[in-house]
Amino acid sequence: MSSLNNCIKFDLDIKEKNIVFKDYFYKMVQMKKHKIYEAELIQPACPYCGSLALLHNGHLITNIRYLTANASLPVIIRLAKQRVKCRACDHWSMAQSELVNKYCSISNASKLKVLSALTEDRSMTSIARENNVSINTVQRVLGNCSHRFIDSYEYLPAHLAFDEFKGVDRQLHFICLDGDSHQVVQILRTRCKKTLLKYFGRFSPQARANVRTVTMDLNFYYQDIVRACFPNAQIVIDRFHMIQMLTRSFNSLRVQVMKTFDKRSRQYQLLKSPWKLYLKKFDELEKAHPRYNWHYKDCLTQAQVVMEGINTSTTLENSYNLMQSFIQAVETGNTHELKSLINCQDQIGTLMHKTLLTFKHNLTAVLNGAELPYSNGCLEGFNHKIKQIERTAFGYSNFTNLLTRIRLEENQYKEKEPNSLLMTA
Repeated sequence: MSSLNNCIKFDLDIKEKNIVFKDYFYKMVQMKKHKIYEAELIQPACPYCGSLALLHNGHLITNIRYLTANASLPVIIRLAKQRVKCRACDHWSMAQSELVNKYCSISNASKLKVLSALTEDRSMTSIARENNVSINTVQRVLGNCSHRFIDSYEYLPAHLAFDEFKGVDRQLHFICLDGDSHQVVQILRTRCKKTLLKYFGRFSPQARANVRTVTMDLNFYYQDIVRACFPNAQIVIDRFHMIQMLTRSFNSLRVQVMKTFDKRSRQYQLLKSPWKLYLKKFDELEKAHPRYNWHYKDCLTQAQVVMEGINTSTTLENSYNLMQSFIQAVETGNTHELKSLINCQDQIGTLMHKTLLTFKHNLTAVLNGAELPYSNGCLEGFNHKIKQIERTAFGYSNFTNLLTRIRLEENQYKEKEPNSLLMTA
């Protein structure tokens, strides 16, 4: 019996001394083959007074679902828990084990495996199927992790990044990242100005004074929040959003100029079919090897296509040269060139002129974006991960569950603390 007990414990990786295995066999349960292990849970002493003088009074049989490497062959531990009465203090008690929580029939090892699977980009249905548990069990394990994420209002990173993403009910949620470590500082249910001011107002003055830069897009009230909450912070406009606004305004002008020509004309075809070439940097265009294109029925290089296309309009040519110079100035961090381009008086498109006025209104923040090394690139990448999480789950209807799943997949899960995570599961 001792040899059988030791072998089963070794096979199931159970180290508790109070559990004694007696037998194992296969059995059909609900038209499915199960592997059954019979074991007894011994109560060695009274949990109230520690006395060894116990009066045994039967057992409570509990069928515990245990983890298995083969999902098609579930494992059940039929555990007989001893009921005892202490002769010293007259208290009744029942044997308890770390294998499973009280009033629960799913082992803590199975819950820990479910929790580990929740850190991966997988659906709850596949996790439940692999671990032979219900989807509600996976949901409860996820819900019991939310209490771990407690906010601390004593510290803020020196470099922050602000943005938003679509989440529950297609609403925009606010997200803030550490610009250095790329770790999530906070995710809030809404991005309303009142909510953000209330949240950052909870931090101590020393924590808010520690913030040196805040990177963002051209959202105007984010700048008001920075000025109100962070006295020593510089506002940094993300370089990607600046270039994106400029390229979109140029692309709109290209379409307007293109529509002034006949659809069968060469000018129309030069501006329409190779539209992606106009958005690339001119230095990256092919200049040595011409290729035939059936749209305009000619053999031209990419640079020749672009040059002939922008020569159809003076406004388009000026706008293209401005866009190329702006991109180069942003990449090299040339703030003097950037400032002169923003104050450009050349004839350009209306939408591009409005874009330059926006940059001029936020001139200091735009120049900081070109000069300082911080950007929202890490935040855009993290938002892509969030979209993938929502796509895998076909969307979330509970913001707390979405927040917990995001942080679990952010590798915040610690395997060294399983008991605190699973006590209420």
